[in-house]
Amino acid sequence: MIGGGEGAFIGAVHRIAARMDNEIELVAGAFSSNAQKAKLSGEALGIAPERNYPDYATMITKEALLPANKRIHFVSIVTPNHVHFEPTKMALEKGFDVVLDKPMTLTLAEAKALAVIVENTQRTFCLTHTYTGYPMVKQAKQMVLNGTIGEIRKVYVEYPQGWLSTNLESTNQKQAAWRTDPTKSGIAGAMGDIGTHAFNLAEYVSNLQVTKLCADINIKVPGRLLDDDGAVLLKFNNGASGVLMATQIGAGEENNVKIRVFGTLGSVEWQQQDANTLAVRWLDAPTQIYRTGGGYNSSYASHNTRTPAGHPEGYLEAFANHYRNFALTVKAKLNNEMPLPEWLDFPGVAEGIRGMQFIERVIESGNSSTKWLDF
Repeated sequence: MIGGGEGAFIGAVHRIAARMDNEIELVAGAFSSNAQKAKLSGEALGIAPERNYPDYATMITKEALLPANKRIHFVSIVTPNHVHFEPTKMALEKGFDVVLDKPMTLTLAEAKALAVIVENTQRTFCLTHTYTGYPMVKQAKQMVLNGTIGEIRKVYVEYPQGWLSTNLESTNQKQAAWRTDPTKSGIAGAMGDIGTHAFNLAEYVSNLQVTKLCADINIKVPGRLLDDDGAVLLKFNNGASGVLMATQIGAGEENNVKIRVFGTLGSVEWQQQDANTLAVRWLDAPTQIYRTGGGYNSSYASHNTRTPAGHPEGYLEAFANHYRNFALTVKAKLNNEMPLPEWLDFPGVAEGIRGMQFIERVIESGNSSTKWLDF
């Protein structure tokens, strides 16, 4: 692991998710850009001293020199956005597979460069867009793919948060500080942090691609340098339209990501606050409720379900599904076997580039009087 040491938030989530299915063992790390903090963090996690590295370059270089049966198989990178490109590039080029926290890079140019490296090295790459790991999100996608709700006409997706309703970054709160700093987060705030999740969810479930967008981007907290609120009109490649909302100044809101996809025959609706439920509505019949663990669900939903019906599975399990599917894919490749389609259903380079395109077009549209821009 690179990053995720003392004081970090997402690193612990990655570690829990990676351990959940006993497919992955954490054996090495460079857990902070501060060498002393990295050392203390590794010690707290039980990492052997010789594999508790002071920085990522040392870790990748030394691990690459170990015999094949001793070195790490992959690197998990959980750093702020500005420290995504270089360690990912180095790990891939040294022969390691990579799991990377989203968004993929600081800029679209970096994302495109990484895509070339992944293609040239033929390494396995996973980008942790958490919400597509939920079983009922996968069920919704399969129903769309099967034509169950007809041709898609409309997509609504929203991600409301309230944690940045005040100038939290001025209090030295670490997570707020880097997420609102253009040098560390990039050109977008809310749209980069959570808007990319909403965008990824919309394209994943609808099985469509955005071709045009029109954005209204706002900074509501005085003195803040990056957007904390916004809404985007979307046009998809089949003619469908959509609306995306992402805000971090929605006072009282937590993380209730929600998506509704409307087709010619019916619609599907999913939200994180009731993650085990998928509502399926029809033109001429009563609403159906699909539940995680139901025997009627697709193989994609069932494969990503761990507990019997009625036992809630949530954010950590969805996160863990990406890690498990990534690990199963890597193991299959190591054994010269073909990964199952369900295992390959995790976000990768293509989703990373789409996310960075979304960020750049949204900010460009938000700052433009032209508004509608080709994607």
